[in-house]
Amino acid sequence: MDYTLNCNGRLLDLSTPQVMGILNVTPDSFYADSRQQTEEDIVLRTRQILQEGGSMIDVGACSTRPGSEPATEAEELERLRFALSLIRREAPDAVVSVDTFRPAVARMVVEEFGVDVINDVSEGADAKIFRTVARLGVPYILMSVQPTMREMLLHFAREVDELRSYGQKDIILDPGFGFGKTLEQNYEVMREMEQLEMLHLPVLVGVSRKSMIYKLLETDPSQALNGTTVLNTIALTKGASILRVHDVKEAVEAVMLTAKCQSLIANC
Repeated sequence: MDYTLNCNGRLLDLSTPQVMGILNVTPDSFYADSRQQTEEDIVLRTRQILQEGGSMIDVGACSTRPGSEPATEAEELERLRFALSLIRREAPDAVVSVDTFRPAVARMVVEEFGVDVINDVSEGADAKIFRTVARLGVPYILMSVQPTMREMLLHFAREVDELRSYGQKDIILDPGFGFGKTLEQNYEVMREMEQLEMLHLPVLVGVSRKSMIYKLLETDPSQALNGTTVLNTIALTKGASILRVHDVKEAVEAVMLTAKCQSLIANC
């Protein structure tokens, strides 16, 4: 999709799919190798994401692992201040996204650290976060917990209209793989994902090492890289504009190879 995000005055072109690298500063994210809590780990992970070709860094400070106890707002703010100060020092020009469902946290990270994108990980976004992000003027990732594509499209259409009424400009849709869906429903949504194109908005896909992969393959998150790459490639053929991943190099390669094949097919 030919779409450009305005990230604090810098334009991010999504006509070529972008790769968003995950940087978790939580002690309890579902994939243990994604947890970075020390200063050294955060700096090294920041460098790795950018060196491997990631164009966005997605910082999470409150785990969304099923069954986990959410961090308090104070804990989330403290973790983010620590991590973002290091990321901005190491890579001041990087496009940074923050995962949060709290309006006060969204406001702090944008106003104090110039965060470029808010990635709403709530299971039911509401007017308060909508109004906050619209006032902040940054792109907003809207996730769906709806279990079917039909319900997802209906909810997305209503929520996008509400966001527009508050003046929100850039909106990215996230089908919410792993949220509110059974294993089979995740794959049904993937199968029908190109239907999201009717909303004329970019789509973010986050399947990296999730249970929809390792439960089907009867393994665990540490063995889910190959499955992640397969599903990322399928998602790219169905219109994904952003891949949110733990493994940046492999996702960047999937983008390059898929683009090459699609270009050859288009020229036949």
